[in-house]
Amino acid sequence: MRNTAKITAAVLATGALTLGLTACGSGSDSGSSKADANATLTVAATPAPQGEILTYIKDNLAEKAGLKLEVREFTDYVAPNTAVQQGQIDANYFQHKPYLDDFNKKNGTDIVPVPGGTVHLEPLGVYSKSVKKLDDLKKGATVALPNDTTNEARALKLLEANGVIKLKAGAGYDATPKDIASNPKNLKFKELEAAQLPRSLSDVDAAVINGNYALEAKLSPAKDALAAESAEGNPYANLLTVKKGNENDPRVKKLVELLTSPEVKKFIEDKYDGAVVPAF
Repeated sequence: MRNTAKITAAVLATGALTLGLTACGSGSDSGSSKADANATLTVAATPAPQGEILTYIKDNLAEKAGLKLEVREFTDYVAPNTAVQQGQIDANYFQHKPYLDDFNKKNGTDIVPVPGGTVHLEPLGVYSKSVKKLDDLKKGATVALPNDTTNEARALKLLEANGVIKLKAGAGYDATPKDIASNPKNLKFKELEAAQLPRSLSDVDAAVINGNYALEAKLSPAKDALAAESAEGNPYANLLTVKKGNENDPRVKKLVELLTSPEVKKFIEDKYDGAVVPAF
């Protein structure tokens, strides 16, 4: 079992995020370049693949590089950013740039990507227990989508790229089902929290699922998806992020070097077999 602290979305739902994190121990003082290079760096991550990649670094690379690393696993897309903003976690690794930009805009936060810290892409995929091809979706079928702004738009663009729907001209990273210009099969869309999507497969005709949650549910974008994103030119690569001002923390710089090392690239390629793709 990995030495991590799991914090679920329920913590936020009860309004006790700060208390919950305090109970698990707070992140170390990360005063940008003035941070203690010998202090433990605490990083929030979703369990797979981010938590697995960080744990590989912790177990195999960190000690030799002189980095003390603690990994804390979160199971939602809000708490890791809240924890970094409040200074309870030093950094997080779970999100792509469009999601980060949207989160900052909506929450007044100032979380930023670490230079050079683009690590991997998890292809978004369409999954189903009832059909083998997207063309087999019946008229009026229900398709579940992630309900956060950027991933919902991303899901709709994937469906558009595969000829299922057509979006209005100019629909961007904030597209919703209201931006659908053509829906030949009169599909119905069910918006759910991203983490719930794998569990929804028995209740809907298809679901567009984020790569990390697909992996946790033993679904492979490379093998099980009816359609999956292409890695080429994709803006949704996952980043290491920190609160603005902490980009030059020497521990963070050291982690970036490890995250983008040949060893981690090989680990990703060997372990995930196309379900996770290195972006460096």
